Amino acid sequence: MKWLLNWGWMLLYVIVLAVSVLLITAGNRDPIEENQSDKITLTFRHFWTKEHDRPMLSIFEDVVADYQKHHPNVKVNFEGMDQTTHREQQLKSEMVTGTPPDMFVLFGGAEIEPYVRANRLMDLSQFVQDRGLQGQFRDLQLWTFDGRVYGLPIEGNAEPLYYNKTIFESLDLDPPSTLTELDHVIQVLRDNGYIPFALGNEDRWPAAIFAHYLMDRYAGPELIQALSQGEEGYDFRNDKYLQAYEHLADWVEAGAFSSSANGYTTEEAIAQFTTGRAAMYLNGNWDINLFRRSGVMDDSALSFQEEVGVIPFPGMRLGAMRSVAGGYTIGIGLSSNLDDAKKEAALDLLEGFYTKEIQSRIVYEGLRLPSIKLSFDPEKTGPVFAQVITLMEQSTQSFVPYDNILSPEVKRSFLKGVKEMIGSQLDAKEALKELQHSSTFYWNQRRSSLPFKNSGGATNGVDGREVQGDSG
Repeated sequence: MKWLLNWGWMLLYVIVLAVSVLLITAGNRDPIEENQSDKITLTFRHFWTKEHDRPMLSIFEDVVADYQKHHPNVKVNFEGMDQTTHREQQLKSEMVTGTPPDMFVLFGGAEIEPYVRANRLMDLSQFVQDRGLQGQFRDLQLWTFDGRVYGLPIEGNAEPLYYNKTIFESLDLDPPSTLTELDHVIQVLRDNGYIPFALGNEDRWPAAIFAHYLMDRYAGPELIQALSQGEEGYDFRNDKYLQAYEHLADWVEAGAFSSSANGYTTEEAIAQFTTGRAAMYLNGNWDINLFRRSGVMDDSALSFQEEVGVIPFPGMRLGAMRSVAGGYTIGIGLSSNLDDAKKEAALDLLEGFYTKEIQSRIVYEGLRLPSIKLSFDPEKTGPVFAQVITLMEQSTQSFVPYDNILSPEVKRSFLKGVKEMIGSQLDAKEALKELQHSSTFYWNQRRSSLPFKNSGGATNGVDGREVQGDSG
C-alpha cells in the first residue's frame, strides 16, 4: 500500500503530463490546419491588353495589390486576355461548362442575358444595398434583368466624331452638322489627298460604329429596339436600314476609308489621325489617351490635342436630333458558383473598385466617364476629353451601341456584314439579308426554349454616357 501511494502519485503525474502534451499538440495543430484552409485564391480575368487600356490596367493592378496587402490570406490571379478571345470564345465555353473565372470583365446588355438565364452570374442586388451603393451608379440599365443586378459597370464612354481643326480650316471646311454636309467634307478631303476617316477595323467592331450611327439617323431608335427584342412584324431588310447601308457603301466607294482599313489596328488608325494623314476619327473616348505624337505624352501631344475638335455624329437634316452613342457597357461580373469564403473575398475586392478615389483615377488617368455619381474637373482631363464632357452635358439623347443590344449571335452577323462592306465584298442588300437570317434563326431558337423576361438589358437610352474601352 505504501508503494502504491508513492508511485501512484508519480503515475498520475505522468498521465496528466502526457494528456497535456497531447492537448497542446492538438491545439497547436488545429490553428495551422485552419490557417491553411483559410487560404483563398481568386481568379480575375480582364481584357485591358491594348495600349489604350494601360491606364485602366494600372488602376486595377493598384486596387488588387492594395487588397492583397490588407488580405494576406487571399491571392488574386489577375490575368489579361484579348477581348475578342475572352468574350466570343473562352468565356462562352466556360459558361457552358460552368467553369468561368471567379471574377471577370464583361459587357452588359444582350451579351450577358444568356448567362443570367443560365444562372451563371452572381446576383449582386443585395451587395449593392449592403455596401451603400444603392443610388450611387449613374446607370445600371444594361446590368439589370427582372429587377435584379447581375454585374456592375466600371466606366462609361461616348462615341463622338473627332476632327482635325487645322486641316478643316486650311480647306475652309466647317464641322458637318448633317449627313449631306459630311458627304461634301469627305469629297473635299479626298480631292486634297487626305483620308477622310481613320479606321482600324481589325477587331471588326470599329466599323460598326459608322453603321449604327447611319441606322439611327435614318430610322431612329425605336426600330432597333423592336428588332433586338424579336418583336413580330419587324425586319432588318427595311427601306430605312437599306438607305443607311447604301450610304455606308457610297462612302466606301468614294474612298472615305483606307482600302486596308479592315487590316489596321486601332493604333495604326490613330497614327493616321495624329500625323495628319486622316482628318477625322470616329470612336470612343477611351482612345483619347492615344492622341499623341512620337509615342510619348509630351508637348507635341498636347499641341495636337489642341487641334482636335469634338462633335456629335451628323444628323439627317439641320436641327435634327443628334444623339450620341454610348453607355455604361463595360463592367465586372462574378461567377454564381463561388463558395461562401470565395464569395466574401470577391465581394470585398469588388467594393474596392467603386470608391471615389478609384473612380476619380478612372476619370483623370483613364479618361473614362465614372460609373458612379462623382463630380470632377474637366479642366484637368485635357482639352479633348473636356470637349467630350461638354458634348455629353449638352446632349439630351443617347443610345446604346447596337453591338451591345443585339444578341451575340445576331451581333456576329452584324459585325461580319459591315466588315465585308468596308472591304467591298458585300453589298447593302446582302448584308441586311444575312443579318435578318441570323435574327430569324436566333429568335426561333429562343422561342422554342423557356421564356425569360428581360428587364431592360437591351433597351434604349443611357442617361449619363458611356463607357467603354471598346465597343464590342
